[in-house]
This record gives sequence, structure tokens and C-alpha cells, in this order.
Amino acid sequence: MDEALLRSLTPNVLGILVRRGADFAAAEDAVQDALVEALRAWPAEPPRDPKGWLVTVAWRKFLDATRSDTARRRREDLVDEEPAPGPAQSVDDTLQLYFLCAHPSLTPSSAVALTLRAVGGLTTRQIAQAYLVPEATMAQRISRAKRTVSTARFDQPGDVATVLRVLYLVFNEGYSGDLDLAAEAIRLTRQLAAAIDHPEVAGLLALMLLHHARRASRTAPDGSLVPLAEQDRGRWDTALIAEGVEILQAALARDRLGEFQAQAAIAALHADAQTAEETDWVQIVEWYDELVRLTDSPVVRLNRAVAVGEADGPRAGLAALAELDDSLPRHTAVAAYLHERDGDVEKAALLYAEAARKALNLAERDYLTRQAARLNARP
Repeated sequence: MDEALLRSLTPNVLGILVRRGADFAAAEDAVQDALVEALRAWPAEPPRDPKGWLVTVAWRKFLDATRSDTARRRREDLVDEEPAPGPAQSVDDTLQLYFLCAHPSLTPSSAVALTLRAVGGLTTRQIAQAYLVPEATMAQRISRAKRTVSTARFDQPGDVATVLRVLYLVFNEGYSGDLDLAAEAIRLTRQLAAAIDHPEVAGLLALMLLHHARRASRTAPDGSLVPLAEQDRGRWDTALIAEGVEILQAALARDRLGEFQAQAAIAALHADAQTAEETDWVQIVEWYDELVRLTDSPVVRLNRAVAVGEADGPRAGLAALAELDDSLPRHTAVAAYLHERDGDVEKAALLYAEAARKALNLAERDYLTRQAARLNARP
């Protein structure tokens, strides 16, 4: 049984049902029922047209549910016009599904869950395990999201930027449980890139590939974090880096710069350096200036302060940092790093300890605690 094939067909089949007139929630339930039926029937008798088989079975599942529903009278036209079995229509509704799952009325967490379910073809259990929440909790979240988008028109243009933010949220969840969400986000973004010719889609895909290329070097054997400057660059995936750079260059050549392209350019400059000392920090600061212009994000300004500290010295970095709200996440950690580089070891140790208390996850807290202990142990 080719589960990857089933997952790749899911959005197309769902899109066909919605286009035929099924509301989103009922169509998604019918598609899931059809997938279960495929897992049971296909090993013994694989269909010649897998997509057509799924469309036929899912539509019948939908009609069965419709006939038994109290709203049967409102849907009699759909029942009477059941299409005859045959090859599935060739229109690809995947792109509209991306837009629907990133509906502005959904919370980010609901949009992510619905995207993984409807477009990614993942089960509720898989999504729940990835987010380390009970399956019942995730089922409720997905059900609410489906009800929210069920009344949305399927033929309306969507917001690409919202879709990209949802996919980036999926990617940043990384890996937990048995599901690699970073790899899943890359798969979905590749799918989106095949459906839409947009430089920011390419920029996000390039950014994901460049970050994912460093994954093996990000943690030590004991699970502790390894900062970028200390990573073993021989473990970076050069094939992913080359692919990411090629995609980025093609996107930048279109002269429609967006935030994901700018972020990918920064990642590419890091990937291009053979050693940490060879990093072109001056160019990185220039790209952060572009990002500030595009987003005016406090987080971008914080990262820019680090880059300025590398390009122009720690005091310049501290001056840039002083312009920012010290309640920003990681602000204290950045201050500790820059003070250490400036030679103020005592203050840096205190700041590392404070940053550890503010850390948002265990791995970051352990890393910052070790930095404080390292400095306190110095004579």
C-alpha cells in the first residue's frame, strides 16, 4: 500500500467533492472514510485509476451520509445528480484548499491542524501526536475549523501570504513524536510551488531547504543544542543547500522581493561559509535591513542586532539592541552573548542565567544554563 500516494491524492479528491457542492466538513469526512476503505481494499485489488476510485467512493460516502441526514431535502439535487463512475476530472483544486485551510477567521493553530488534515492527508491521531495533545483535543480543534470554513466560497481568491505563514508555522514545529513536521512542511510547500508560480512560495521553499540542510548538526548526541557557529558543517546536507540556493536565485531574479526570499538569502549566506569565521556578516546585515523594511518586525530587529554585533563589533550590536523592548523573547540571551563578546564576562554570566529562567523550551534553557555555568567557572 502506497500511503504517500494516498496522501498526495487527498487534496485533489477533497477539492472535487467541494466543487461538486459538498460542504467542506462533510466532504472531508467522506474523503477520510474513502481513505480507510482504500487501505482495506487496495492491497488485494489495486485500482487502475487510484484518484478516480477515491473520488467515486468518497462521493458515495458523502451521499450516504447526506441521505441519512436531517437536511436531506436541501440536498436532493446533489443526490439525483450523482456522477457516473469514471476517470476523475483533471482540474487541480489543491491551491484553493490551501487558501481555504488558511482562512483568516481561523486561529493559527487551527489553520495548521486543518492544513495537515485536509491538504496533508494526515490522521487526527498523527497530528495530535505531533503536537503532543490528546487525540480528542485535536479532533475538536479540527472539527471547529471545518465548521468555520464550511460556509466559505471555494472559488474565491486566497491570500498567498497567509498560506505561507501557516506552512512556516508547520515547519517551525520541527519534529516530535513519530511525525516529522519539518519534512511534511517541505512536502506541502513543494506541492504549493507546483500549483502556483509565485516568488515568495519559492522563497519559503528555499528557506525551508536551507534550514533543513543543517538539521543533523543542530543537536549533540546527548540532545543538547549546538549553536550555528559551533556546528559541524561537514554534516550539512550539501544537496539540499544546492537545491535551496538554485530555487532562491531564480526567485530573486524576478525582482519581487518578499520576506521569505530575504530570510532565505540570509540562510544561504550562512550555508556558503566554510567556517563560522568566513561568514559574510556585512551582507547579512544588509539583508536584515531589507527584512526590517519589509516587515518592521521586532524579532527581525533583534536578529539584526546580533548580525550588527558580528559585522561591526559587540558594542555596535549592543547599541542596536538598546533600541528594542527588553521584554522581547531572546532579548536577554542576545544581550548576554554580546556582553560576553565585549569582554564583560560577569554581566554576561548574570544575563545568561536570567535568560535561562525566561527560556521557552527545555533545550534552550539547558543551553543558556550551561553558558552561565561556563562563565562562572572561569577564574
